[in-house]
Amino acid sequence: MLVDGVFSGGGIKGFAFVGALQVLEENDIHFERVAGTSAGAILAAFLAAGYTVDEIETMLDELDVSTFLDSPKTVLPFPFMKWINLYFRMGLYQGKALEKWFYEKLSDRNVYTFDDLPTGSLRLIASDLTNGTMMVLPDDLSKYGVSPGTFSVAKALRMSCGVPFFFQPVKLRVAQGESIVVDGGVLSNFPIWLFEDESGKKERPVLGLKLSNPRENMEPHKINNGLNLFEALFSTMKNAHDERYISRIHEKNIIFIPVENYSATKFDLDDETKEHLIEIGRIRTTQFLKSWDATTKKEKFIVET
Repeated sequence: MLVDGVFSGGGIKGFAFVGALQVLEENDIHFERVAGTSAGAILAAFLAAGYTVDEIETMLDELDVSTFLDSPKTVLPFPFMKWINLYFRMGLYQGKALEKWFYEKLSDRNVYTFDDLPTGSLRLIASDLTNGTMMVLPDDLSKYGVSPGTFSVAKALRMSCGVPFFFQPVKLRVAQGESIVVDGGVLSNFPIWLFEDESGKKERPVLGLKLSNPRENMEPHKINNGLNLFEALFSTMKNAHDERYISRIHEKNIIFIPVENYSATKFDLDDETKEHLIEIGRIRTTQFLKSWDATTKKEKFIVET
């Protein structure tokens, strides 16, 4: 069965997607087009590039994610300098190591730009803070005077994964000036709407994979200090747009994977935690598929002529 897939953001918690993908593959469910934000963008890009689920699992298992923490070089090697860098460079880490890894893995499948992928097969979300707008990559690049097809997929991934203050934002230099671009989750952490037309019709079933419980099952934020306040603020901001869009109709096509108790930026995950996240993905997807197939067959889709 062919479906279009949408993956939510969630940082390191994205290991749970591997378990979900394993179960979908075992049930002969495959993706024609994919889209995602942040961690979901990474999984979507690797699938679009032709990686199998087993290859993605091996790739992530061998990865030392701490290598992505590439602090800017400083003249004075004092601890407080990282906070100075945060102020002037707007991020603790450069993000160059992250983009380099994307480039290397995609180039192994001969994918460098969006022209190397089937048209429309991959769409990623980023946030243009300069203009206060959501960016759908590669579609919206033409608005910036940039040729969508020739744009680097690795660069687009870096833009979608740029967690504010954690990674330095990407500065997209275009004819109109410069746009500061950060994590797509700031404006849409789960773009389940991407594969629907204005009337809500779809070409094929759209399956969403979201790293959270359904809204009614989520616990309220505990805010006792400034850090809690920032986390609650960012979480609320990420989900506000998508929660307005997701209705009961959409929920029946979403695999909710509850991983709220894990940190999105804990880059030193041990093997046991990785396996636990993968197992959560497997369990929730297995439960979901028991009822999903029957309801999907009742939906009407766009007939291409």
